[in-house]
Amino acid sequence: MSIKQDLQHSIKITLKQNNSGSFATQATRKHALMRFAKDLVTLGYGLRDIRGLKQKHIIAVIQFWQQNNLANSTLKNRTAALRYLCEKTNKTNIVPKNDDLKIGKRQYKPLTNKALFNPDFTKISNPYIRVTLELQRAFGLRREEALKIKPHLADNKTILELLPSWCKGGRGRFVPIHTEEQRYWLEQAKLIADKFGNSLIPPDKNYIRHLYIYEKQMHRAGIKNPHGLRHAYAQQRYKELTGWEAPINA
Repeated sequence: MSIKQDLQHSIKITLKQNNSGSFATQATRKHALMRFAKDLVTLGYGLRDIRGLKQKHIIAVIQFWQQNNLANSTLKNRTAALRYLCEKTNKTNIVPKNDDLKIGKRQYKPLTNKALFNPDFTKISNPYIRVTLELQRAFGLRREEALKIKPHLADNKTILELLPSWCKGGRGRFVPIHTEEQRYWLEQAKLIADKFGNSLIPPDKNYIRHLYIYEKQMHRAGIKNPHGLRHAYAQQRYKELTGWEAPINA
């Protein structure tokens, strides 16, 4: 195998032995660390086993990312993945603090409107993904919620009940069902799921494999940020409840 393949393989083994967190967290962590391995090899380092990781490797790659103008939030997320990996390989002290790495604070106040209104879903060929996106749009669901939801179980007449195991941080929540469109797409979701206990992940797929299909469909449809559907829902509800445009639009 090549240097990159050897390094990535050693990371995968470590992650397999330490698989804490939700499926989405694990997938995001793995993606960040595969990126780290690729960029480290691109920079000319010959590290084949993550157990030989040193502080110079981490600093080199993070500086490389900074030179490519990655957002502070992205840098923080990737550095957190590195800290997790180093913790599991007994190298907790080799990742410098964010201040020492000159990683700035996250920008919590949005500077641009990321809402995705009137999306074009005509290129979405997978029926499971299409219904998932419509639920994201109509109810403001997060991606993981819309994939894991069991629509028959969630339908509580006037309320969409999201169970903790489907939600971020294991915190269940409720979303009002107050439009005919919401009711229509919830019924469509039931048809796709078929049986009462089924989610919107096909029976022959697991979450990670279906997430890959989801991302592939997004790329095909030219949708770069489906989380914008949630932004659009929030802005729409804000206007319905207050009569005012959301602050980002005002």
